[in-house]
Amino acid sequence: MASLIDFNHGLLFANNSNGTTPDVPQYLGFISCAVSATFYGTNFIPVKKFETGDGMFFQWVLCNAIFIVGLVIQIVRTSQFYSLVMVGGAIWATGNICVVPIIKTIGLGLGLCVWGSINLLVGWATGRFGLFGLKASIPNDIGMNYAGVSIAVFSSVIYSLVKPEISPTRLEMTVSVSEDTEPLLNESSSSMSKSNDNGGESKMEDDTLLDRMSPVTKKIVGLSLSVFSGVMYGAQFMPAIYVQEHHERASQNSLDYVFAHFCGIYLTSTVYFVLYIIYKRNQPLVYPKVILPGLVSGAMWGIATAGWFIANAALSEPVSFPIISTIPGGIALALGIIVFREIRGLRNILISLVAMSFTVTGAVLAGMSKS
Repeated sequence: MASLIDFNHGLLFANNSNGTTPDVPQYLGFISCAVSATFYGTNFIPVKKFETGDGMFFQWVLCNAIFIVGLVIQIVRTSQFYSLVMVGGAIWATGNICVVPIIKTIGLGLGLCVWGSINLLVGWATGRFGLFGLKASIPNDIGMNYAGVSIAVFSSVIYSLVKPEISPTRLEMTVSVSEDTEPLLNESSSSMSKSNDNGGESKMEDDTLLDRMSPVTKKIVGLSLSVFSGVMYGAQFMPAIYVQEHHERASQNSLDYVFAHFCGIYLTSTVYFVLYIIYKRNQPLVYPKVILPGLVSGAMWGIATAGWFIANAALSEPVSFPIISTIPGGIALALGIIVFREIRGLRNILISLVAMSFTVTGAVLAGMSKS
């Protein structure tokens, strides 16, 4: 235990001026995978029961918390800032815009499973084959690694057969109206409907385009957005790894790139939010009740991603991606069955269990390929 504490202290506080850091042991990589997978699979739970509208305000709140996590790491590490690493954060933020529409159309469990599998494939391929100027990282047991990745990806095909039941969360408000009082709502707001008589009540209900889609359209949109998000997520670490491999005397401590990555996330999400406000003519859909849950969700995501940086350094991308990209989907789907009841019916539950068994098998094989 003492040696683990000493190593963790060195990982956080070691001087990185010479561009090197002690090798990260494999066991710490697997611990980081476990932490990341757990937090990724549960970080949207705090906001599950709160209305997020079209997701733009929620994403910006989420990214505020992510930036704070990165700032804390930077205060501890005081690492050199590489602007190129911010591109990775921008890529992630672009994919993450789709998360709320995905959840509202096909559910958290199915959405996370699909984008996680695509994320796995993109991240694994870039690390394994050295795409986009990166150095190839070859696992010790190539055959086992291929088998693990193939099984994990195949699980996404099984997940797509699940038919979730999504009940849209609606925001209902009741406002007292008298002859001398005007409702505090702009009549041009298309997302609110109201009916009242003098001295009566005005009832507003949030309703977005996603809520009005047919079930078939929802599934097509949700799956398409999940694929796009998966590609973005899988590419997010490329700039940081490129800097580590190509910049002279660049630190090999993966935590030294977290802050720049998170800065890219925050700045990009802020730009998108400002453009959204302009598009909405300064009438954005803002939900105050989602602020605290959104901050908690963002902090959980930030911790999970910092752990993923460590896992990449300890295990390499071909090993960490199959584990971290797929296990959260199983966790979220299990929650969808047990807690949120998005997955119902014997057929759906059996399909989910089979898919989760493939996911776990693929992750285990990928992990063993490093040994």
